[in-house]
Amino acid sequence: MQKRKLGNSGLHVAPLAFGGNVFGWTVDESTSFILLDAFLDAGFNLVDTADSYSRWVPGHQGGESEAIIGKWLKARGNRDKIIIATKVGSDMGQGKKDLSKDWILREAEASLERLQTDYIDLYQSHWDDLTTPVDETLEAYAQLVKQGKVRVIGASNLSPDRLRESLQLSKDKGFPCYQSLQPNYNLYDRQQFETDFEPICRSENLGVIPYFSLASGFLTGKYRSEKDLEGRARGGFVKKYLNDRGYKILGALDAVAKTHNATQAQVAIAWLIAQPSITAPIASATNLDQLQQLIAATRLSLTPEDLQQLNQASAF
Repeated sequence: MQKRKLGNSGLHVAPLAFGGNVFGWTVDESTSFILLDAFLDAGFNLVDTADSYSRWVPGHQGGESEAIIGKWLKARGNRDKIIIATKVGSDMGQGKKDLSKDWILREAEASLERLQTDYIDLYQSHWDDLTTPVDETLEAYAQLVKQGKVRVIGASNLSPDRLRESLQLSKDKGFPCYQSLQPNYNLYDRQQFETDFEPICRSENLGVIPYFSLASGFLTGKYRSEKDLEGRARGGFVKKYLNDRGYKILGALDAVAKTHNATQAQVAIAWLIAQPSITAPIASATNLDQLQQLIAATRLSLTPEDLQQLNQASAF
């Protein structure tokens, strides 16, 4: 499988990342192991998680996803075959988003312990902390990189201005540079990334690993009306897509999927993979059938006509 270089780093990743938010939430430990085994066996190597997964579940503290991945790594003895991406900066009970130096150093140790590893391949700023100066955050990352505890750093959910400021400061002061961006980007949610972030990513050669690749499930085509959302965990997220533009996108997905004897989800993922600035979209699966569907998407080659049809339907 053709691996893609992540930014200017030495990391090379397959064109699909497994979203680890489901581990310990909608997927138990034994099923998580089965899914991770299958993902690795199929030639993929990037697993994305965060310290805060899955803190939103009643009774959870955060770290549940990392702990399951750590147990799997230990049981399989395959650390060198996997690129582990995790994040720091979420509210973990301290009452705020936090990218202070002390917090990053503390949380890095907690993540390393849960992951049962000596190093994190890609350590990402999950949410911006406007109360902490950018150079303090980068100073913390510099210390972790120097200690060999972090290989590469990335950003997620930073504003374009803060991202630019961070990249410039890294150059000016010799700090590690963000090598990747994790934005909300998919066939429906195009405008912010393409307008505000893509130019930065292209000029600075940042890798891009988008989340919400299927727009909370809307791009699978299974939600066509508000009635379809009843009793669904993600119903609140999907409702905003049920409009004229959303239906136009579903129509294009239906048509392209039919041409290739594929699913709408596979076409939506294949569209992302085909975008020149994208390194690897992140997607989650809760069973082997879903995972095989995602893997098949990486083998789906869309024609220029397909891409034009999808681009026109989703134009903003």
